[in-house]
Amino acid sequence: MLIVYYISGHGFGHATRSIELIRAIGARRDDVRFIVRTDAPQWLFERAAIPIEVQPFEPDVGVVQIDGLRPDEEGTARRAESFYRNFDRRVEHEATLLRQVAADIVLGDVPPIAFAAARRAGLASVAIANFTWDWIYDAYPAFERIAPDAISIIRRAYAAATLALRLPLHGGFEPMAGLIRDIPFIARRATRDRRETRRVLGVADDARLVLATFGGYPVPLPFDDRSRRAPFTIVTVNQHPPDGLTHQDIVTAADVVVSKPGYGIVSECVAHDTPLLYTSRGHFVEYDVFVDQMPRVLRCRHISQDDLLGGRWSDAIDALLHQPAPPEQPRTDGAEVAATEILKLGH
Repeated sequence: MLIVYYISGHGFGHATRSIELIRAIGARRDDVRFIVRTDAPQWLFERAAIPIEVQPFEPDVGVVQIDGLRPDEEGTARRAESFYRNFDRRVEHEATLLRQVAADIVLGDVPPIAFAAARRAGLASVAIANFTWDWIYDAYPAFERIAPDAISIIRRAYAAATLALRLPLHGGFEPMAGLIRDIPFIARRATRDRRETRRVLGVADDARLVLATFGGYPVPLPFDDRSRRAPFTIVTVNQHPPDGLTHQDIVTAADVVVSKPGYGIVSECVAHDTPLLYTSRGHFVEYDVFVDQMPRVLRCRHISQDDLLGGRWSDAIDALLHQPAPPEQPRTDGAEVAATEILKLGH
C-alpha cells in the first residue's frame, strides 16, 4: 500500500503529529510505504528514523510570520492570492503524480490541495487536523481585498475529502460537515525519563527547569544578567534539541514550558503533564480556542509579551506551579485511533 501524505510546513506541529501517525500506521501494516510532500524541514523526518520518502513541495500557504509571535496578515493574503490563482493547474499536476506513483490513499494535514487532487485522481483522502485554513484566513480582512477568491477555493477543496479526523482544540471544518470523526490528541512521547534527561542536560533533580520553545521561529528572549540570576535553569529549543535528546524528552524533564500555544507544544504538555506558561501569538484565531479550552486539560497561565521579553518570569512561574491539576485527563492515543480509521479505507 502506498500512502501520499501532504503536510503543511507552517510551524512544526503539523509535521510532528503526522510523523506519529505514520509510525502508528507502520506498526499495524509493514507493507505500507509513505511519500510525504511538504515544505516542513527535512530534518524533522530524518530524526524520526523511519522510512519515509520526503519530497520538498509547497502544499499550501500557511501563515507568513514576521517573527515567532507576530503573523503578517497582508503578506499571507498576497501569498494566498498567488498560490490559489493557479490552483486548478496545481491540482492537475498533483493528480497526475498520484496516478503515476499508483497511490492508494491520500492524507492531508491539512493542505487543501491534497483533497482536490485525490478526488481528481479517483482516490480516497483523509484530513487530520485541529483546524482548517479557510477558518484561519476568514479572520483576516486583507483576504477580502487582496485574495477574494482564495477562501472559497479552499472550502471547495476541503469538501472533496472522504473523511476528516478532527483533533481536540479545533476550529473550522464547516466544509467537511458530515465527514467528521473526532479523535483524541496525537502527541509525541518522551523516549527518556525525567531523571536521565536532566542528567544529560547537567541539571540537578531538585533544580527548577524551564523549557523555552517557540517552534523554530525567532523570539528575542532576554537572556541577560537578570534572567541568568533567576531561580531556575532555562533550556531553549527552537530547532534541534541538544545532546541527542528529543524535544519531548525535555518537555517531560521540565517543571514548566514557556511558549506560544500551538497544537504541537500543547499536546506534548498534555501528554507529559507539564505546565505551560504561554504568551499571545498575534491575530491567529486558533489562539482564542486554545485559551478558552486549554485549562480543562492542562495547567496553564498567560504571561504578557512585555513580561516575557523583559525577563519577568518568576512570579508567573510560581503562580502556575501552585495551580491545581486540570479537571480532565484526555486521551493521547489519537495516532492509534487515526491509523485504524485510515487503514479501513485501504482494504
